[in-house]
Amino acid sequence: MQIKNENIHLIEGYTRLRLKLQQQKDDAFEILAITAGTGNGWEFSKTCLQASLPLWDGVECYVDHARAARSVRDLAGVCHSPQWDEINNGIRLLLYPGGPSADLLLQVGEEMLQEKRPLPGIGFSADVLFRPHGRVVEQILKVLSVDLVMEPARGGRFVRVIKTKQKEGAGMETETSEKANTKEVEMETMLQQESPDQVNLLNATQTVCGLLLENTLSAARLPAVMKDRVRRQFAGRTFQPAELQQAVEDARSLISELTGKQVVQGPGDVQAMFSSEDQLQAAVDDLFGAPREAHLQRVRPARLSGIRELYLMLTGDDDLHGGYYPQRARLATTADFTGLVKNALNKVIINHWQELGRAGYDWWERIATVEHFSTLNQITGTLVGTVGSLPVVNEGAAYTELVVGDSPETASFTKYGGYIPLTLELIDRDETQKLRAYPRELATAGLRKISSLVAAIFTANSGVGPTMADTGALFNTTAVTTAGGHANLRTTALSATEWDAVSTAVYNQPLLIKNADTYYGTGPSMAINPRYLLVPRALQLTAMKILYPTLENSAHIYSENMQRGQPGDVITVPEWTDTTNWAAACDPRVAPAIFIGERFGLLPEVFIAGGEYAPAVFTNDEHRLKVRHFLAVWVNDFRPLHKSNVAG
Repeated sequence: MQIKNENIHLIEGYTRLRLKLQQQKDDAFEILAITAGTGNGWEFSKTCLQASLPLWDGVECYVDHARAARSVRDLAGVCHSPQWDEINNGIRLLLYPGGPSADLLLQVGEEMLQEKRPLPGIGFSADVLFRPHGRVVEQILKVLSVDLVMEPARGGRFVRVIKTKQKEGAGMETETSEKANTKEVEMETMLQQESPDQVNLLNATQTVCGLLLENTLSAARLPAVMKDRVRRQFAGRTFQPAELQQAVEDARSLISELTGKQVVQGPGDVQAMFSSEDQLQAAVDDLFGAPREAHLQRVRPARLSGIRELYLMLTGDDDLHGGYYPQRARLATTADFTGLVKNALNKVIINHWQELGRAGYDWWERIATVEHFSTLNQITGTLVGTVGSLPVVNEGAAYTELVVGDSPETASFTKYGGYIPLTLELIDRDETQKLRAYPRELATAGLRKISSLVAAIFTANSGVGPTMADTGALFNTTAVTTAGGHANLRTTALSATEWDAVSTAVYNQPLLIKNADTYYGTGPSMAINPRYLLVPRALQLTAMKILYPTLENSAHIYSENMQRGQPGDVITVPEWTDTTNWAAACDPRVAPAIFIGERFGLLPEVFIAGGEYAPAVFTNDEHRLKVRHFLAVWVNDFRPLHKSNVAG
């Protein structure tokens, strides 16, 4: 044996001595550890228990369940030889007493098997880790212990005692009511004889093993509870490094299994997994039809009958004064009525917003870029020019400055909003269904507001759009070589030929170099085709037949030859009422043009004002459901957009 650089190396070659394990008179029991059925609210099936049989071999038995780290003083025995008991529909084990509490186990076992009446409610309760599915145990992952307790949760009990007597010679003879065969119980040590040198060697070996154990656990990065478990397994004895490493790997595998999916410990010591606030929020979410947050999916709250029950339960305001009366409140909680309702309504808004988006109200998301801002200051959207092409630098000549300008566009935030009254009469009449409709209306209003703002970019100022920083209207026919010229407005009706002409015009738009004389329109071609064809509902089928040639039903499909392989998509703009005008837009991921600025989120915010002395409660008997929405919409670049204003 040697210790070098704090690395521990064990030398092989110890001889082994076989010693007889001196056991007490009544040294084994047959017990039922657990039976199929419901324990502590969890359903254990026969299939689940049978699949776990190998996990029960070698499990320790303690007196009482652990409330903290296990103590050696509570150790009462070890379980072996798990078998399925078809008659009792459970797992049967052999339990060998051992440890400081073995005498207590033997005494209690003898008394429980004497069939005296009345008997105390003492039996065995398994402490296990398992994966649930609802309230059903799907898989037992590990058996921590089988403990002697009062009022066991799931059918654990003594079945019979297996008595032993010492036999002359080397063996141990066991006697049972079934006259079992004799059996030797032996243990092996690393000690050959009890000479002082051998004792010193054993002590040194145990010291080295102790150092190896602590060094390994220190580097293992296991949770404290798993370190303690491995430490208890190896402390005070000799072992090979490979045995310790395997135990560490087993601990890591167990942690991975537990953290990969939700795992519950029980039934021996199942703890509450959700607070009263969690239960209440889940009940309120269900009341308003709001989707629950991920961590509340498994909560099973009592169902609320309506908004009136919720209000009276939390406020105690039986006389509907609008106040809070804790002495009459049905539920003691830190959660308040307005906060819970606000949280649920905001979830409904988010959910309905997504539903409306799937229905097509989010059309603007495909052509616009959303950006978050941390203040309500005026927004300056700067379009930086391109270099164009690099000029030649002759040998020995100086480099010339590259002309790069910009075109700043500005926008300001606008606040939108209003409120809906949540009257005490509505609460007293328990009009929950009406309240459920409010957030859906708010989501619709917020989504349609953005839709109308983006749609108005194309229809403002009689269809030519807002005025840009270069003094030109967004859509005009002026040549791009002139200040304010955009050359992105046409007047021809929608057709496959005209769509191709517009696509060509967008493709050939010159990139910005600098907004200055002699530089207008001199940049290289943008070389990007428009991706989206924007139309009113009246032109939807026409547009689809152009971009989706399989919908064309004419004899000669000219559009199919023209559009095959070209990317594109039809967007129907709900706010457009003109039946002939249409537009084109590039993919904003490639060529962004329209921007939407949000300050506190893209969705409208919901607030609820209440309380006995709130002005609205005092003067109008109403809590106010307020919605607020800060938005800014602007165009940063005209090149990715094109408009066709067709005479009616």
